[in-house]
Amino acid sequence: MPSARGRRTVRLAAATLVSALAAAGALTGVGTAAAADGGPQAQGGATATMGGLKTYGEAVIHEDTGDQQVAAGLFEMSVEGGGMLQTYCVDLHNPTQRDAKYQETPWESTSLGANKNAGRIRWILQNSYPQVNDLATLAERAGAHGLTEQDAAAGTQVAIWRYSDGADVDAVDPQAEKLADYLEKSARGMAEPPASLTLDPPAVSGRPGAPLGPVTVHTNARAVTVIPPSDAAMSGVRIVDKAGKAVTSAKNGSRLYFDVPEDADDGSAALTVQASTTVPVGRAFASESRSQIQILAGSSESTVSATASATWAEKGAIPALSAHENCAQGSVDLTAANTGDKPFTFELMGAEHTIPAGASRTVSIPLQEDQAYDFTITGPGGFEQRFTGVLDCKTQGSAVDLKTQTLSEPSPASVGGTAGTTDLAATGGSSITPLIAGVAIALVVIGGGALVLLRKKETRPES
Repeated sequence: MPSARGRRTVRLAAATLVSALAAAGALTGVGTAAAADGGPQAQGGATATMGGLKTYGEAVIHEDTGDQQVAAGLFEMSVEGGGMLQTYCVDLHNPTQRDAKYQETPWESTSLGANKNAGRIRWILQNSYPQVNDLATLAERAGAHGLTEQDAAAGTQVAIWRYSDGADVDAVDPQAEKLADYLEKSARGMAEPPASLTLDPPAVSGRPGAPLGPVTVHTNARAVTVIPPSDAAMSGVRIVDKAGKAVTSAKNGSRLYFDVPEDADDGSAALTVQASTTVPVGRAFASESRSQIQILAGSSESTVSATASATWAEKGAIPALSAHENCAQGSVDLTAANTGDKPFTFELMGAEHTIPAGASRTVSIPLQEDQAYDFTITGPGGFEQRFTGVLDCKTQGSAVDLKTQTLSEPSPASVGGTAGTTDLAATGGSSITPLIAGVAIALVVIGGGALVLLRKKETRPES
């Protein structure tokens, strides 16, 4: 295992310390509250609220500065629309925000995307508590003399931290420690589980009078409900299948189209699909408030949803934009497709980019860790789309974080970086905040001058 020593650096707070530039195409530090205004991380699936640490034991983290005790175990989150999730932390030194909103997220948009051991973490989840809830069998496999639910949760969390954070950490209870050792040594790589529900691509475009799409449904649910645009009755826009028949339900692999009347004014619309299903074990959950990343250990039947948009125009450039955070590259990748008959030109970070008619390209926007971004792309006919968020890709911390922890009476929504520390959990702050502020401001200045890399992918979008 890689050593945890030397990896503890100050977590940068650019998201809350830098004023917005408020210019189209500019990167800014707008703060995490703005992340809900079109952030690329909401790619479909379950949305949940942190309920707290429910089943836990004790662990000891060994640092150069000394040993620190923390709570280690299983969280619970309530799903929007109905359902419950059980999760473990994969971001030891980052605080957990009470009542934080979480969104099901691809591994590539979290620290798991650049972690070669992410597949081993999924193996641990599949082969330990609560997926294996026969504690006698689990204890026998681990060579332990009995396990309580608290021991099983603590041992599982400790094993995960060894792979997610490279942490030098042990469970306090001897039987929980035996379980942690067994899981760590036995873990094998597994692939990332598929999303519970996504739509691909999330944005399409074209001319009115012809079907716009397809948008393909990817889900583990038996069926999904298709919700048409909110103004469908007025605009006449329908959601149809390939044959042009209106659809109200779909399944995995279904291809949906926006049927826009030929005489429709230039505009846009969105469709939503919704289902009830169990979210696959191993799916990542990230929060716009930068509360610590979670990974799914178990799910009840839960509500999941996804949204896709369409833009149409009679002539000229017709853009379709989507974006996602790419932790492996340390960037936000903007994909711009143009199904129009003229080039689509936009400005981003002071550079002009042109997408030829009928082509698609990806623009990579390099960011520093914890750097906030806020950029707006404008186009013909009043087209405007905004993307905001914070790049949160690394599991980092410092000895100062750990010194704020106490084991007794842990906060219901705290583990690792915030156990029993109300102030830190509420604010994410500490005695080193002035230093963080200075570093954050410097980073944004550096980030503002970063080069935008254009990966030329002149592939024609599906029509």
